Amino acid sequence: MKKFIFIIIILALFGLLGWKVYQKVSASSEGPGIMPGPPPVAIEAKRVRKATVRDISLFTGTLYPRSQYIVAPKVGGRLEKLLVNIGDRVRRGQLIALLEDEEYQRQVDQAKAELEVAEAKIEESRSSLDIANRELERLSTLRRSNITSQSSLDTAEAQVKAQNAMYKSAQAQFAQKEAALKAAQVRLSYTSINASWEEGDEYRVVGERFVDEGTMLAPNSSIVSILDNSVLKAVINVIERDYPKLKKGQEAVVSTDAWPGKSFIGRIVRIAPLLKENSRQARVEVEVPNQENLLKPGMFARIRIEFARHEDVTVVPTAALVKRNGIEGIFTVDPGERKARFIPLTLGIVNDELAEVVNPPISGMVVTLGQHLLGDGSPVILPGAGKGGPPAANGAPARPTQEARP
Repeated sequence: MKKFIFIIIILALFGLLGWKVYQKVSASSEGPGIMPGPPPVAIEAKRVRKATVRDISLFTGTLYPRSQYIVAPKVGGRLEKLLVNIGDRVRRGQLIALLEDEEYQRQVDQAKAELEVAEAKIEESRSSLDIANRELERLSTLRRSNITSQSSLDTAEAQVKAQNAMYKSAQAQFAQKEAALKAAQVRLSYTSINASWEEGDEYRVVGERFVDEGTMLAPNSSIVSILDNSVLKAVINVIERDYPKLKKGQEAVVSTDAWPGKSFIGRIVRIAPLLKENSRQARVEVEVPNQENLLKPGMFARIRIEFARHEDVTVVPTAALVKRNGIEGIFTVDPGERKARFIPLTLGIVNDELAEVVNPPISGMVVTLGQHLLGDGSPVILPGAGKGGPPAANGAPARPTQEARP
């Protein structure tokens, strides 16, 4: 038993001696007064600067003519002549097409003849009425002298009333036949189809042709479409987030694949007062002047709209933004201390490259690479940093204190 206790004591002494040796070795390797901590993180940093920052959104849409309508006949018939084709310019009131009009001309001739018959009936009725009136006047004179009977006078009065009714009937028939003639003449005029519009330029262009000469057309059959290409309309759909930023009259820059490198300036003219429930988007129309006639309806368009611009404001690279505990901010770095500090920010305009810093005022260097590995006070390694300090900005000789490259 004594021997067993002695062995335990010897082993405890050896363990204590080993622990002391380990502590001395660790202390000598770390140096006096140095506590172990997290390893430094290699980072990149850029300098805070002043710049102009813009809030710009890019939309895609389709170009449409400012106005478009289909030329169609009001009456049916065979298309005898088509006087325009795709791409032709047409003037307001210009003749576009002619329908075969023989049937409608016969209707006009028949209506004229019926009108002449109705006019003759009026003359006949007027003459009969005059005769009846004279007879009534003669019998009235004789009756005052008791030469004729009262019954003869009554018969004459009845005859006048009958003739007067026939005269009014003839007049009504004449008016009816006159209206029928005008209707026949209108139908005949519909066989000449003209381009007609009220507003816009004097000239437009034929967009599509739907039929050929000789085609039998029903009323309202499409013949050609007429487009107003002097001003085009870019239609875009805007999501709920951007909708409050839109205003009528805002400038929009339009570009197309057909003209790479060329921009066209337009303006917002219409904003839908509602968002569609299925897409949560609102229709917005941008009018684009097309004096050179380079843009065509149906083209795919990219529309760039600048919502806001702030000049000479403090900005940091967007890549520098991080979140810690749900708070957005940046890490600044002190080249002398080689430590990163987290600073919460109030941001203004943020785009793909720059973020506007509204509050607090900041300066110096911000971490743009490696910040996801940092915490407040984390040690860092700056690019090119050595014992003599990193290279100075803009290629100047190294300074005694450490400084990050801008």
